[in-house]
Amino acid sequence: MEWQSFYASHQRENPYADAFRANEHHLIIVHMNGPVRIRRELSGERREARIGTGGLFFLPAQRDFGVALLAPLETVHLYVSRALTDAAVRELCRDDIDAVEFLPRMGEHDPLLEQLARLACTMMKEKQSDLFADSVARLIAAQLVRHHAIARQTELPRITGLQPSQMARVRAVVAEKMEAPLSVDDLARAANLSPIHFARQFKRSTGRAPYQYIIEQRVERARELLRGDLPIAEIAVRCGFTHQEHLTRIFGRTTGVTPGAYRRSIR
Repeated sequence: MEWQSFYASHQRENPYADAFRANEHHLIIVHMNGPVRIRRELSGERREARIGTGGLFFLPAQRDFGVALLAPLETVHLYVSRALTDAAVRELCRDDIDAVEFLPRMGEHDPLLEQLARLACTMMKEKQSDLFADSVARLIAAQLVRHHAIARQTELPRITGLQPSQMARVRAVVAEKMEAPLSVDDLARAANLSPIHFARQFKRSTGRAPYQYIIEQRVERARELLRGDLPIAEIAVRCGFTHQEHLTRIFGRTTGVTPGAYRRSIR
């Protein structure tokens, strides 16, 4: 499934051997079962390893490679754009982007990336929105920079939470632009912070991730509009949901009832 910020696929692969041209995105493959033997060719070097469940295959962008899978395997593939990792480098590192080197991985375990790969499977089943996917993609990019690259890391600022004036501007942006496809970038700009630093400070202040707050506000707006006579499809659009089914799914998960049932209960 493709979102604006990254692409994910859940695959069941049979044994094969092939060579692949360089891709403009970073590729992460997480093994969902195993162990299985993998052979990789990269920059003229051949390596073979027996990789178990949760094992990581990371190929940095713009690298040709060859691979041989020697037994059936279930995997999750995540493609993350260089634009996202470049943004993470600018926020987290003292080096220039061109000086940061991402490190190929084969068989290492990264609990956070494994968790995010499993989350991506759920996201695909639920057809999650770009808003949710953007937050996940930024976590992936930050993890790649911090743990799978050679770079001089900057010391992150203390997590003290947002100032009241920053929180007020964030609330105003969400209220004013609820119909638009809001992103973490939009809220971070309102608080005058970088997206990664904003997300950390926002969670300290509210106990929630930015995307969770936006969803909560959209559901609350929908509850208000359901008191009137607008069609539910129109309410979905006015609250920033992609369509009526999207509103119904999120509203039901949040409140325990469908929009239609909620409307009937208050009349």
